[in-house]
Amino acid sequence: MNDARVLARALADPGSVAGLDAEGWTALLAMARAEQLIGTLAMRVDGLAMPAAVKAILDDARAAAEHGRRAALWEAEMARRALAAVDCPVVLLKGTAFVAAGLSAGQGRSIGDLDILVPRESIDTVEAALLAAGWEWVKPDPYDDAYYRRWMHELPPLIHRERDRMIDVHHTILPLTARITPDPVALIDDSVTPENGLRTLSPNGMLIHAAAHLFADGDLAGGLRNLWDIRCLVEEFGTDGLAADAERHGLSAQVARSLRIVDALFGAGEATGAGVDRLYVRRVTARDGWGRPTRPVTRLAFYIRSHWLRMPPAMLARHLWTKFRKG
Repeated sequence: MNDARVLARALADPGSVAGLDAEGWTALLAMARAEQLIGTLAMRVDGLAMPAAVKAILDDARAAAEHGRRAALWEAEMARRALAAVDCPVVLLKGTAFVAAGLSAGQGRSIGDLDILVPRESIDTVEAALLAAGWEWVKPDPYDDAYYRRWMHELPPLIHRERDRMIDVHHTILPLTARITPDPVALIDDSVTPENGLRTLSPNGMLIHAAAHLFADGDLAGGLRNLWDIRCLVEEFGTDGLAADAERHGLSAQVARSLRIVDALFGAGEATGAGVDRLYVRRVTARDGWGRPTRPVTRLAFYIRSHWLRMPPAMLARHLWTKFRKG
């Protein structure tokens, strides 16, 4: 294997790193860093025999992941305090939700922005509360601002003026222009509250959100991390009721594909996938031994696909023309 399936194998079977030579370790670490999975890899192979230089790198990665975990939980707490007076549920999403709930998907996970889901009818009140608590707009451009508010599934991103941390406030999980329209009310109604009081999606809701982000919205950049999230959720919670929940949100095909590709990459399935799934495996494993992206034609095709899924052709043409004119 000369792509990121090397990394997928190491995550699924940590013992497979035994006997790696210097070139093998270099490739594995480079891919893990590029895919933002080095903290996860460090947790998975902790305690195994490895060269001293590799151990030092992975020790640092574990420490960085722990720092990121604490920072993410603190930012979630700051948002909770800022929104305490707002009479609406506030649901954590993605990496912050995993660590808040103490899930295996959060072990070593790289966490970027804070993502939250709130009812659409509360979005103006939530926005005002965050602005009053020190968050500011990242995108002051009038076109971008109007585009987010009219067509997207979230507010324009905000950043805190003192902590320099971003928050994305979602009112659903796919753009309003997308062909699929999940039910955000059901996602919020099914959400759960762990002992720490920070609300998260249900396990099935988390899995559905990850599948939607991968296969109904994005271009699969960073997809290996999302697929690992799904693998961990399935291993920890199973798939009871998942098919019915996915159907309710119009995401049956995307959830089914995510499970097949997870099996191909991390389970007993064929490492290349079968049928059209092969193209998705080819996209998410497009890394060379230095962690650099490869397969430019495949990546471009999925980039175009992501925009095609996000909006109708005429709207897409107008949007791309406007962005081109603005540089």
